[in-house]
Amino acid sequence: MVALLLVAVSLGLSNFAAAIGIGVTGVDGRTRLWVGLIFGLFEAGMPVLGLALGHGVAGVMGHAARWMGAGLLIVTGGYTVVQARRNGPPRAAAAGPPRPGRVAITGLALSIDNLAVGFALGAFRVPFVLAAAVIGTVSAGMSLAGLELGARVGGAIGERGEMLGGAILMGVGAAIAAGVL
Repeated sequence: MVALLLVAVSLGLSNFAAAIGIGVTGVDGRTRLWVGLIFGLFEAGMPVLGLALGHGVAGVMGHAARWMGAGLLIVTGGYTVVQARRNGPPRAAAAGPPRPGRVAITGLALSIDNLAVGFALGAFRVPFVLAAAVIGTVSAGMSLAGLELGARVGGAIGERGEMLGGAILMGVGAAIAAGVL
């Protein structure tokens, strides 16, 4: 459960960072609703496919699935850190709250890495419903917090949030490989 919560927080940090950038453009009730729902649903839904694949593969691969899952978390976290460094700090979009379609595209893009994370969690036999609920709830909460922070202090923290999220994913993968989690 600790590993699942840490993974959920690390995945939620990328949404937190993106939400800061959205928050800079202005936050109203509709924006809060769309960002919270869309980011939370994508973050909860995308791992389900990965989880299903991970559960199926875990039975066939046995003990090697643990190492593969840990490796996937480390690679996903490393990729997140590299992308955050390449992209630099988030830029504010055009003035005004974003449209729901744009929020949906952002939510989809942010949740792609959850396929690999879901596979890793499935390899460790984490229950589907529990993983989706924890990841979705944490993501929605962190997205709403990011909106509020973005509205108050701007986009300077966004890049650091993504790098921290990637570092946490790598740390969770290393802890799983070492048998700590």
